[in-house]
Amino acid sequence: MDLPGHGRSPIDPNARLDEPYMREAVIGFIELLNLTDVTLVGESIGGALALTVAASIPQRIKRVYSINPYDYETRYGDGIRRGNWFSNFIIGSLQIPVLGAFNASLENKVVLKKIMDGGYHDPKKFPADLLVEFDQVAHLPGYKRAARKVLAGWRSWSKARDLYRGISAPVTLIYGDTDWSHTVERDRTRSLIPQANLITLKDTGHFSAVENPGDLARIILAD
Repeated sequence: MDLPGHGRSPIDPNARLDEPYMREAVIGFIELLNLTDVTLVGESIGGALALTVAASIPQRIKRVYSINPYDYETRYGDGIRRGNWFSNFIIGSLQIPVLGAFNASLENKVVLKKIMDGGYHDPKKFPADLLVEFDQVAHLPGYKRAARKVLAGWRSWSKARDLYRGISAPVTLIYGDTDWSHTVERDRTRSLIPQANLITLKDTGHFSAVENPGDLARIILAD
């Protein structure tokens, strides 16, 4: 599913687009369809959401696969800014009033490619058609403002860890070995989740589902 403010989901200009808002959107989806025995698989902020949703509605969740969960930010855009110097400069500038909106308006495929490259162990594995899709989405009405609102909610993603101890379903944490998160941050997340299993994918960055889909699929299907 495309999260609120992501992909081709409709954009509510009044939405907060922080972790609690997106968590409620996912829970609403599950409850609307009356789903039970759900296996949640999420990557990046989706990885953090898989964990907070599991803690919020444990009676509906069977298992969780949280891939590179984005739950460690200590500043605006912290994770993505770790990718490379270019990402640090551009993403950091987006928080500045006026300048941030101006820089966001200048984003194009070249800029987007350089930023996204920071999330790959091997940038050559970033598919050209995916870059085209991201660029098209970035030019939808209201999208760039929504993207800045997501980044502005950075504190909520770190606060999400407060919910992890409420998870009762089995959890597998999967990290790329060159993910943006640091080892101490991965160990901290694992320590908060009862009986969580942690797996590391070799030669894989933050966008594991694209860069290393085969190994990721094997882990999930093995259970």
